[in-house]
Amino acid sequence: MLPDDLDGLRVAELGCGTAYVSAWLARRGARPVGLDLAERQLETAARLQREHGLRFPLVHGDAEHPPFADAAFDLVINEYGAALWCDPYRWIPEAARILRPGGSLIFLTMGVLMALTIPDLGTDGPASDRLLRPYFGMHRFEWEDDESVEFHLGHGDWVRLLRETGFEIEDLIEVRPPEGSTTRYPWAELDWARKWPVEEVWKARKRR
Repeated sequence: MLPDDLDGLRVAELGCGTAYVSAWLARRGARPVGLDLAERQLETAARLQREHGLRFPLVHGDAEHPPFADAAFDLVINEYGAALWCDPYRWIPEAARILRPGGSLIFLTMGVLMALTIPDLGTDGPASDRLLRPYFGMHRFEWEDDESVEFHLGHGDWVRLLRETGFEIEDLIEVRPPEGSTTRYPWAELDWARKWPVEEVWKARKRR
């Protein structure tokens, strides 16, 4: 998921949570900034920095309106952060704004088929081979059982949005676990995840 050479790269993690991705990047020589809307997540991130001897900025803010200058970063990244919890029609243009020309965007989110087959956030069991909601018109998902809101797009909508906001798509990695994998999560069984991707990673580059 990550570039081979991270040394010195200015990185914005949008929706960093406890900032473990930023911590990985910092250990590999990058210069990350973690942004999150949840103050308690940032408090945990700050505590973990102290425990592990890491220091990088943590910013309280909204990934749909990041308080960063234009072209301030070489890489924008998130793992189930902005890609899941923020409206892509708002945060993707902002990611383009804060990236320098030629900069990279990498995000990991729930796979499209997972979003269409999981029974209301997994409270009624794991994903099945039955489509429970329509593919066309995917955008805002309101889960009834825990009153949370997520955002998911179909692949065509992702392609159009990324291209319209100045990106060239470099890769779409549909994650497949190897045989013998284990999981503590109830949302998908291994056999399901070996047939259909639970997660997907998008890689794009801002046009120069």
